[in-house]
Amino acid sequence: MKYPCSVIFAFFLCTIAIHDINAQEEHEPTPKDVLVKLVNDYYTINIKIFKANSTIKDIDEIFELFTDDFVYIHPKYGGTYTRQELYDGYVRNQKKGGYDGSVIDIKVINMITGLDAIVTEKKFINKTDTGTKEGDAQMALFEFKSGKISKIFEYW
Repeated sequence: MKYPCSVIFAFFLCTIAIHDINAQEEHEPTPKDVLVKLVNDYYTINIKIFKANSTIKDIDEIFELFTDDFVYIHPKYGGTYTRQELYDGYVRNQKKGGYDGSVIDIKVINMITGLDAIVTEKKFINKTDTGTKEGDAQMALFEFKSGKISKIFEYW
């Protein structure tokens, strides 16, 4: 069956219009300086939470950095956690006294920024009887959506 040129041309125009609509639906990537600030805020608030006198308000503060569909993945410590499961874990650890101030800092050694993603190399700084001790280097991948952290994948 042969189609007149006008039908082919109309189909071509519709294809272009649909492509333009789809392209407009894609979001603009978050600027790298905003991503770096989010990761630094995440680590700073975690240090606050790790103190013996931390509060639920501190935990709530860190969760403001996350998207509603946030996931935390840590294969060594149980796999994948939803936002709610991670929140419940923070609260449970706090109530059990798991945050005792033994982690006093997180030293970020390196950050590599990408398109709505950052990979960090970091070390926990722990309090000891004789001072402080740096832990082993650890890697984490952060992914972002709409200016918030949407996924953290721990590789340690």
